[in-house]
Amino acid sequence: MPLFLTKITNHIDQFSEWTGRVISWLTLCLVLMQFIIVVGHYIFHEGSIFLQESLLYMHSIIFLGAAAYTLRHNGHVRVDVFYSRFNEKTKAWVNLIGCLFFLFPVAILIFWMAWPYVVVSWASLEGSIESSGIQAVYLLKSMILFFAATLLLQGISLLLHSWLTILNVEHLPEEKPEVL
Repeated sequence: MPLFLTKITNHIDQFSEWTGRVISWLTLCLVLMQFIIVVGHYIFHEGSIFLQESLLYMHSIIFLGAAAYTLRHNGHVRVDVFYSRFNEKTKAWVNLIGCLFFLFPVAILIFWMAWPYVVVSWASLEGSIESSGIQAVYLLKSMILFFAATLLLQGISLLLHSWLTILNVEHLPEEKPEVL
């Protein structure tokens, strides 16, 4: 059974790793797009609603899409005053309880509350209120569901890692996020 659980956590971790690394490239695109918008505005006195809205899309995709990657690398903010001093098993218990009582209920609630919001947006193929804006708001809103689903998946992996640590089958994943 522990081998099966380890395989599940590895697959989830690999998916979160892959999505996080792919999405991280959008940060470069975001910076370049902002540079283009500033140059266009101040030097050429031109503007584009489409380009300005693309910043919102990229920003949303980066933060919502990479949340599971951040969780995988323990990069989310937490009160670390006590946690950092705990031994590995106590940290595993804190993570397990945190997943069960905080992460899972919040991720499920976000998914449940966002579902009708996203369905309505897809039904009308909702677009920008600006005629020259990005006509794919429904895709942007879908990122909320992606966020909740991937965070829930990575939470399952964290829960299983914690359980396996409590059972002395493995050690918790590293504590500090890697630099991309």
